[in-house]
Amino acid sequence: MDTICRIQNQNRDSTKCMVFVVSALLIMMVPSQVIAAQHDTNPISWSMLIISLLGGLAFFLYGMEKMSAGMKKSAADKIRNILTALTKNSFIGLIAGAVFTMIIQSSSATTVMLISFVNAELMTFAQTIGVIFGAGIGVTITAQLIAFKLTDYALVMIIIGFLMQMFSKKELIQNIGSMFLGFGILFYGMKLMSDSMKPLKDYPTFINLMKGLEEPIYGILIGAFVTAIIQSSSALIGIVIVMSQQGLLNLEAGIPLLFGAHIGTCVTAVFASIGTSRDAKRVTMAHVLFRIAGVLLFILWIPQFSLIIRMMAERFDSDISRQIANAHSLFNVGTALIFLPFSMVFVHIIMKILPDREMDKDLKLVTWHIDENCISTPALAIDLARTEISRMAKLLGRMLRAIIIPFLSDPRLLSQEIEEKDELDLLVREIPTQDEIFPQLTLLEGIDLREEKIDFLEEKIGEYLIKIARQDISDSQASEVYGMISIIKDMESIGDIIHRNMIPLIKKKQALQKDFSKEGREELMIYHEKVCRQIALLREAFAERNPKKAIEIMSGERKYLDLESQFRAHHLERIIYEKKESVTTHEVHMELMDLMKQIIVYSSNIAKTFFQTCGKEDVEKWKKG
Repeated sequence: MDTICRIQNQNRDSTKCMVFVVSALLIMMVPSQVIAAQHDTNPISWSMLIISLLGGLAFFLYGMEKMSAGMKKSAADKIRNILTALTKNSFIGLIAGAVFTMIIQSSSATTVMLISFVNAELMTFAQTIGVIFGAGIGVTITAQLIAFKLTDYALVMIIIGFLMQMFSKKELIQNIGSMFLGFGILFYGMKLMSDSMKPLKDYPTFINLMKGLEEPIYGILIGAFVTAIIQSSSALIGIVIVMSQQGLLNLEAGIPLLFGAHIGTCVTAVFASIGTSRDAKRVTMAHVLFRIAGVLLFILWIPQFSLIIRMMAERFDSDISRQIANAHSLFNVGTALIFLPFSMVFVHIIMKILPDREMDKDLKLVTWHIDENCISTPALAIDLARTEISRMAKLLGRMLRAIIIPFLSDPRLLSQEIEEKDELDLLVREIPTQDEIFPQLTLLEGIDLREEKIDFLEEKIGEYLIKIARQDISDSQASEVYGMISIIKDMESIGDIIHRNMIPLIKKKQALQKDFSKEGREELMIYHEKVCRQIALLREAFAERNPKKAIEIMSGERKYLDLESQFRAHHLERIIYEKKESVTTHEVHMELMDLMKQIIVYSSNIAKTFFQTCGKEDVEKWKKG
């Protein structure tokens, strides 16, 4: 999926953000500079103010990205558990969305991931509604943390985080150090922004401008515009809190800016939905409508809302920065709980706006599950790659089921064994000549299509896994990625066996104009069934991340290799006794059996690699199960 807004990729986004922010601030500040020169005895150094403000914002965004990366790595193994909770109900989805967003520190990133999951068919649109509601709650944790006056301790946190990363060899300690380092850089950025804004306290023009933000529509538009540019509602909230601490913003002016940030953050999801499936676009629309509806619900009673926040402040002795953080939390929690009982109504409305349309996705050479947007979250990216590999196994299974039919179902040859014409006609009608999934394709066309798909997927998944390997991943993740690269190569080899080796055997067999012996056909059918079972177990192992299935495949290898030896001996006995059908079809029979044996060996090798890359937690889970 081609998008231009990956929230975690701050190196690219920050550059774009800075250009827009500089332009916007210069447009706003240049007229003010002329006024300042005419009226102020101590004119403000606008160039230094802008540099300090943008530098502080850059530190803030980088610190947030650093802290988020540390939290994601620390919780990488828990992400899967969070995702499994999404399928239960809207309330569980809300909790999962809040927890997930708290981990990755971005509601936009959560929504982008939901779009990716729905586009990859890992989730349904209806399952995302509760998560969308919960994402707004999770991001309020960031605002609450920012409201703590920890700027004086920013350098201490930076030192602690640096030392933990530099001198500890334990991965968990290094990840926690990354969190501390990011937290410290974030607060240091806030301190820079706060110090740069001090001169504005005595600048009448700016103070009058800030008072104008008390007009809700104006404040919401400014908040939405700035958030859309910097693509981080948390960054805008940080700026609002800093300005409030300097006395530049009161609560009535801060609340519309928070509402605007709530809407402006939708831009990321809108860009991420470009080129996605219908269901993925529904996720974006639900996200946008929920945000706008929440603002519309609160906009008419901002004075009363401010009064509630002030009453809470008097009770708990909170300053203005804490009041703004509380307003943000109360707004997000309130909108989520208000809309949650109507989540299914919400789903039906979106379905009416964006109804289903017929799409023959299966005929196209596309990836279903892997998503470039998730590369910077390796745990999730690896899960998506594993699901795509499960799809490769599904395609192999369909190729295997189809390839045996021309060998065992030639009506010209079966007629030699069937005396009743009616019985022959019935049999011919039952022999499939079309693809099992796509009736518009013949049996062999379906095999050709799937072989193209497997080659395509091997290339795309391989490229995706290499990109994951270039990220800052753990040793266990690296082992899993390298193992998966080996696995897709083996799967592609199985596809080649079917397409390049078995298909030519069909013509060779037909040229003989003789069928296998009754016993030989039965042995081939039995052995083919065993091979199909191995591939089906592979698919299940990847889909469920189930090491137990891998063990079952590995234990079956020896048994099925012994079975092949037995069937070969039986066939050779028939040759010795000069059974006509066996002698004529000997070469084809032996080649076909040998090719199926090769698939058994490849499937076992894949299972071994898969088992070796499974974490201890997965193994223990299935042992208990």
